[in-house]
Formats: sequence, C-alpha cells, structure tokens
Amino acid sequence: MGAAYEVAGFYAARQQRPLWLSKGQLTPAAHQLLRLLDSASVDRLDRSRYVTSGLTRALHSAATGDPRAARRAEQLLSQSFVAYARDLRAAPSAGMTYVDPSLRPLAPPPLALLSDAAGARSLTDYVENMRWMNPLYAPLRRALATNNHSTPRERSLLAVNLERARSLPSAKGRFVLVNAAAQKLFMYENGQPVDSMRVVVGKPKYATPMLTALIRFASLNPYWNVPPDLAAERIAPGVVKEGMRHLTSRGYQVLSNWEEDATVIDPSTVDWKAVAAGRLEVRVRQLPGAGNAMGQMKFMFPNEFGVYLHDTPERKLLSEASRLYSGGCVRLEDAPRLARWLFGRSLEATSDQPELPVPLPSMVPVAITYLTAVPSGSSIVYFDDIYGRDAQRMAQLAGPSPL
Repeated sequence: MGAAYEVAGFYAARQQRPLWLSKGQLTPAAHQLLRLLDSASVDRLDRSRYVTSGLTRALHSAATGDPRAARRAEQLLSQSFVAYARDLRAAPSAGMTYVDPSLRPLAPPPLALLSDAAGARSLTDYVENMRWMNPLYAPLRRALATNNHSTPRERSLLAVNLERARSLPSAKGRFVLVNAAAQKLFMYENGQPVDSMRVVVGKPKYATPMLTALIRFASLNPYWNVPPDLAAERIAPGVVKEGMRHLTSRGYQVLSNWEEDATVIDPSTVDWKAVAAGRLEVRVRQLPGAGNAMGQMKFMFPNEFGVYLHDTPERKLLSEASRLYSGGCVRLEDAPRLARWLFGRSLEATSDQPELPVPLPSMVPVAITYLTAVPSGSSIVYFDDIYGRDAQRMAQLAGPSPL
C-alpha cells in the first residue's frame, strides 16, 4: 500500500477534515512544517523530496478558495510530512548498537504518523518539537538551523550530535538516557526529563559503548564478575605482591571458566604473574557485600558488551568533575532512587542469596549514548570528546549527504 493511498484513506476516515489548512490558508502548524521541509538539508536530507513544484502550485490554488484545490493541497502537505518524518526515523546507526531490535528507529506507517499528529494536543507544538523524534533531536536541529553556534567547530559538533540524537529511539512513555560524555543519567517520562543523577563511566581505555536495550530485571546482592583485562590490570599485580590474602581480604574467588556451571578453584593453582603479563586469562568474581564493586544492586539489559547500570561503594568518585573510572559499566550516584522510579517501590533483598533477580513488570528502554553537544534551555552545552569519537565522525560528515 503506497503512502499516497494511506494519506487518502486518512482523510476519507475524517470526512476530509483538514489538518494543515483553514479555509484554504496555511495554519501556524503548516507554516512550521514548511520551514522544516525547506531546511531538510540540516537533517542531511534532500529538500526536493518534500518541497515539490506540485505542492507549491497546490498551495497557491488553495489560497484562492477553491475547495478541490484545498483538498489536494492538504493531501500533498500530509504526503510531504509523512515522507520527511519517515526518512528521519529511518536513521543511520551513528555508532549505536541496538541490542533489542524493537528499539531501532524505523520508518513508521503513514497512517500511524498522521494519526499521531492529528491526536496531538497542539499540532503546532507537535511539529515544532518534532514529537515523532527523540526529544533531544528538535533542540539540536534548531540550534544548527538557526546558526546558534560560535565557531565552525561548534557547527560540526552540532551536526555530529544531531545524527546521534537521530539514532535514539523516540521512546514514548518512560525511558532511561545515559550520556557518557556528560557522565549523567536522565529519567524521561512522556518526552520530559523528570530526574537525573551523576554516573561514573568507562575510562578512555575501556570506553562505555553506545547501545540501546530494554532493562529487564534488577539483580540484588550481585557478584562482580571481573573482566579479564581488569583482572590482569588490577588484581593480579596485587596477588603477585601480597599473595592469596589479596584475594581473601577483598572477597575474590577464582572460577574454573566463564560457563554457568563453573566451579570455584584454588587460587594458588593460578600463575598470577602470567595473568598480570596478559599471557593467561582467568575468571575472578567478587562476593556480594559492603565492599563489592557492584554495591547493592545492578540493572540488567543483557548485551554483548557485558555492560549494565549498577550501584557503587566508591561514593567519592561521584563528586569528581570528570568521572571516567569504570571498566565500561555505568556506576550510579543513587541506585535505590533509580530502582524506585523503575519499579515504583524500594528494592530490598529478602535473603542473602547472590544475584537475587527481581523482574521488571514492564521493561523500560535504556539508551547509552555519547552527546558532546546537549540542549540546555535555549542554548547548547558542549562536553569534552572524552573518547575521541567526534573528529573521525566530523570528517565523515564533511562528505556528501546520503540523500
């Protein structure tokens, strides 16, 4: 079924009631839509796909008061809106890994887009703030379209970050957004941030990846399964220097392998000098407890990177201006507060059982992104390129537009 057919069906279902015109004249929402379409190059899209000579002629004819011309102009405006919105939603990944494919931005059906627009409390606000996109997209786009930047570099940064915002799910309802560049987490409801907290993210050596997934459960009394590179870097040298008490005093165990049926083995049988030198890989885990690096709880969205959100006993790190200390996971300033928001109640372990799972009744999307330019009121705040991802992408974006 073609888009034009679905648009015609949309108008037939509403008895040809107009969406964009009033007595043949453009409404404020229509003016706003035409401004977006006219500046589609800001989105790296081809303006001529949306602002056609046929649309221009139809709008002129509608202004004369001809009802048939007005109906045609209406449908052409809606077709242009649908084409533009669908092109925007069919986003490039921009470095994002979509762990749960359902969260990948996809071009929605024309009827769904038009019904969403028609049901908006204010169509002008819907178009101006591009409500079919992630809420961060429109303010970044506005800054780029109005040249709200001080230097050519800032303009390039806006373009890079606009693409990253385009790759985010629209995520209506509730979702969690982690901006690794700002080292901050936000909780969103219905397009608005309702809470935030500081986080610790990966060192440049262990950069926190960009990913989108569904938070499925919390785990109380968690183990910390130490990544092999961190076991070599942080733990093995201590064992070489202090012996086995380096492990026992910190609650570390050594396991036979990384499988579910792994067994605890005698750490004295391990060649720790080889581990420290990177010649031998070993699985080390830390038992639950006050000193456990995971703290009281972690929030799980299983992914290929082994990354999750978790509590931390190292509170002092959260007061630092630059919070790049982890091995890639995201350490939370206030994990119990996030739990209350996610679950609607406090989470407390009912036993000493390690890795006590608490399923989330309704899964909540989490997007871990890397925004070095972020809207703040009517201005833009810029963050350091802590992982060096900006320069390479700016060079790529300097090439020709994809459409």
